[in-house]
Amino acid sequence: MTRVKRGNVARKRRKKILKLAKGFRGSHSTLFRTANQQVMKALRNAYRDRRKRKRDFRRLWITRINAAARMHGMSYSQLMGSLKKANIEINRKMLAQMAVLDPSGFGKVVEAAGQAR
Repeated sequence: MTRVKRGNVARKRRKKILKLAKGFRGSHSTLFRTANQQVMKALRNAYRDRRKRKRDFRRLWITRINAAARMHGMSYSQLMGSLKKANIEINRKMLAQMAVLDPSGFGKVVEAAGQAR
């Protein structure tokens, strides 16, 4: 059997992994085997957390809307139900922004939703 020299291919593969591992602490960024494990773990976490970020933000928005709605004597679920009845289509992100940055505007939205109730 003929001899196979993998110099170029192997070096490129290792350099690619070590480049992805830049910034990792200690030997996780310098030794190929440990770097390879850490890169695989990091990519797995990044994939999972890209989806998780969307859930986390939705939870945050709901919490903020609920807190602001309770200041106006209404719970989150009552507010969302009455917004639907009043045909007020504002998404949770915008409602949460209003609750934090423009409380008076949020109060008017709650008032409008309360009238539909």
